[in-house]
Amino acid sequence: MTRRIPPVLLLLTLLVASCGLVTGSPPDRAQPGDAASGGTPCRGTGDDFRGDVMLAECLTEWFWSRRFRESGGTYRPITRFVAYRGDDGPGCGGEPAVPENAFYCPYGHFIAYDTDWLKAMYDEIGDGAVYVVIPHELGHAVQAQLVENFRFNVQRELQADCYAGASLGGLIRLGVLGAEQGDEEELLTNLRLAGDPTGAWWAPDAHGSPAMRQRFFARGYNEGPEAC
Repeated sequence: MTRRIPPVLLLLTLLVASCGLVTGSPPDRAQPGDAASGGTPCRGTGDDFRGDVMLAECLTEWFWSRRFRESGGTYRPITRFVAYRGDDGPGCGGEPAVPENAFYCPYGHFIAYDTDWLKAMYDEIGDGAVYVVIPHELGHAVQAQLVENFRFNVQRELQADCYAGASLGGLIRLGVLGAEQGDEEELLTNLRLAGDPTGAWWAPDAHGSPAMRQRFFARGYNEGPEAC
């Protein structure tokens, strides 16, 4: 789950005041024709909230399908993406969906997100929010298709951040996501807000501190899925 995107060729990771700082030009939105020219099945320019959500869903799954195939495996696509509002989300394994959240559910292999919450972040912080939340949850879907052995929840969440960075970095290098200058703060804000307010990394619902989440996202972007 998540509670709250990387320059054209290389994302530099800087450690400033013990905080994992990512600088450069993060993907703002796909430029007209980028998805089609990149040979993906995805269409659209992502020029509004719904368009960005659709592109994030489609392009991230396309990336993982390609990577699984290159490794001799087969990626199992998500059965559905469910947009809900407040308390009306789908349950997962007997647990109800909660407001202001997004999650991957292994029971049914689907992803759900509170659309009002995600739209509010999109409006207030920028479209980078979509390219953090959706790829992060798809990172959990990737985990479900691989052997995983996590002692603590924070390990699972930080790997999903790393997978999110890896997919976005890969998409930019493949030329199917465009990049715009000046969006560094948008990326940092989204990752900072995603961090835990305390350092209780052993907690069952721990996701990692802001610095940890920034660092793992940047690791995936810089080094690819193998680094995750």
